[in-house]
Amino acid sequence: VQLQASGGGMVQAGASLRLSCAASGRRSFSTYAMYWFREAPGKGREYVSGINWSNGATYYHDSVKGRFTISRDNAKNTVYLQMNGLKPEDTAVYYCAANRVWYGSTTPRAEYWGQGTLVTVSS
Repeated sequence: VQLQASGGGMVQAGASLRLSCAASGRRSFSTYAMYWFREAPGKGREYVSGINWSNGATYYHDSVKGRFTISRDNAKNTVYLQMNGLKPEDTAVYYCAANRVWYGSTTPRAEYWGQGTLVTVSS
């Protein structure tokens, strides 16, 4: 599975962005749980959100609950992260990841990583 993330950019606080992660490859995208991580300057990679492949169960880090929404379109082999009410502390490189295992609230191990897309939020 190859993952291609896109949709990052530079916005002001309070704005919205939608990240996309398109999957390609031989394996069926619909059987993978999909995850978003982020890595802010000087910090480690943080598990932000995830969505299960089978029942649509989702997970959100407390810092993004109520502001971010993860969704997937299996027909398009794409997972999205809608980010509303962006804050300067959301500034980071965002990575999508895939694993056939659904980890829920436990930090996932990724089988596949996307290349990252930069989100910069100014105050």
